[in-house]
Amino acid sequence: MQGRTHNCGELRLSDAGAQVKLVGWFENLRKVSKNLGFLILRDFYGTTQVVVETEEIMEQLSDLNYESTISVEGTVRERSSKNEKLATGEIEVVPEKIELLGRCQYNELPFQINHSKEADENLRLKYRYLDLRNPAVKEKIVLRSKIVADLRSSMIAHDFMEITTPILTCSSPEGARDYLVPSRNHPGKFYALPQAPQQFKQLLMASGFDRYFQIAPCFRDEDARADRSPGEFYQLDMEMAFADQEDVFAVLEDVLPPIFSRYGIYQKASKPPFKRIAYLDAMERYGTDKPDLRIHLEVQDATEVLADCGFGPFAGQIVKAVVASNFTGTRKVIDKLCADAEVQSGQKAYWFRLDEQGELVGGISKFVKERQDEVAKALGLKPGDFVALAAGSRGAAQKGAGVLLKLIGNRFDGYMDKESYEFCWIVDFPMYEIGEESGVLEFCHNPFSMPQGGLKALEEAAEDQEKALNILAYQYDLVCNGVELSSGAVRNHDPEIMVKAFNIVGLGEENVKAKFPAMYNAFCYGAPPHAGIAPGVDRMVMLIAGEESIREIIPFPMNKNAQDVMMGAPAEVEEKQLRDVHIQIVKEEKETK
Repeated sequence: MQGRTHNCGELRLSDAGAQVKLVGWFENLRKVSKNLGFLILRDFYGTTQVVVETEEIMEQLSDLNYESTISVEGTVRERSSKNEKLATGEIEVVPEKIELLGRCQYNELPFQINHSKEADENLRLKYRYLDLRNPAVKEKIVLRSKIVADLRSSMIAHDFMEITTPILTCSSPEGARDYLVPSRNHPGKFYALPQAPQQFKQLLMASGFDRYFQIAPCFRDEDARADRSPGEFYQLDMEMAFADQEDVFAVLEDVLPPIFSRYGIYQKASKPPFKRIAYLDAMERYGTDKPDLRIHLEVQDATEVLADCGFGPFAGQIVKAVVASNFTGTRKVIDKLCADAEVQSGQKAYWFRLDEQGELVGGISKFVKERQDEVAKALGLKPGDFVALAAGSRGAAQKGAGVLLKLIGNRFDGYMDKESYEFCWIVDFPMYEIGEESGVLEFCHNPFSMPQGGLKALEEAAEDQEKALNILAYQYDLVCNGVELSSGAVRNHDPEIMVKAFNIVGLGEENVKAKFPAMYNAFCYGAPPHAGIAPGVDRMVMLIAGEESIREIIPFPMNKNAQDVMMGAPAEVEEKQLRDVHIQIVKEEKETK
């Protein structure tokens, strides 16, 4: 504490005349003359103006670089020129003694502390300890701490017990790449960092614990996105015994809204119960399973009226439309919209519009004119409407239309209530799907989910792929403002049903026992029905703070290439360290022509 009497955000006019000692960073000095200057002292709590009025102290400060840490002892007095924007703006401190505590050895900083957000991101991450000195950056980390504390308190108030689960575990097929850790004592074998505490929390339910949670670290070797940090992330992991989907929904609908209301940048938020949308309906109506319900647009099916209109790309395809009323975008703006939609969806975008006189114009209008009345009736068109279109397989058309919907909603006024938090549950996910890369039947969402219809539904689908694709699962996602906050499910706690579920994707009982030995065996000793979910803490804080990049709310994030440029990770290690864990690096030989 260095004996400080107050922090730099604490002094008020009522403290005038008091002798104080402050400590902090030497942020700035506005020098008026050789015996008058205005020093800004900053600490975690705020800033205080220090008025230097002697040559001796001015000379002392001339030897110090900005961002050195100092202590200031002096007297508080009322400021003649007050700053209403500062909490301490009515006072200043006249120093009698200034002492250097920690010298900044550099005359120039990588960036101005209070403008660090304007610097290159990699530079910010390399000097993250300086970036975090910026109050605008620091406040997001403080916000994160408060949110996590409130989440923890609320879960405990709902009778959940906080239990930490292992970080070193075994590799498990969770849908992403594992981070592997070689074993020193067991040559050729590896631990894995957990992609999620999925199996452990289910084992806790089988162990007799009733309500579990933790702010759980998860590790996945995935590429970065704006809403996903590579490497590690945190989630509010929870599981409930003798519970179903409704029980999980009730808890989160009670826990999350108060936190969004208390800390969110928007005043408006969905009230429980949150809207529920079946997965297949979401894909049809919004073109995504992560709909942003702030946007007042929906996807319409135009296949019947447009697939055979004579426009080649529509022939024999599913056609989806997004209708935007009173659209004012220019041709240049529309071309940019379509180009961006193609980049994001991989699908060509098409359009036409109905002008104020009710005439079809622009885009593919010439192919639609012969059936204008039919199209207008099917899509509910009025003069001034703009119609954006996507075509292809059902999935491709849905995705293309979903991207168009989101772009129109975000870019043009009148289609979106931006300043609100809109929650919804996406429910009834398919249990199985045909894998895009594998081309074979595989689990759609979570292999540990309970199929709707139980064992009977699986037995009926055992030899019929179409029936398997129609099985729904008790799986659900929580979505807010178009961002998936969490996935959850009612778990498959019955070994017989579990084996049957894996049989359908080509894995036998021995495969299940080998891949999930602890969970399979535990369930054979009698397990309770249980359900859970795991909202992402990072994404939650990002939404609450109104940030577009998840890296802004993580204390020490990696960059987009999964590198910690501040610490220099990943890094090479010494040969001895590799030998200890029985690892040899084999460099690929480049082919010579």
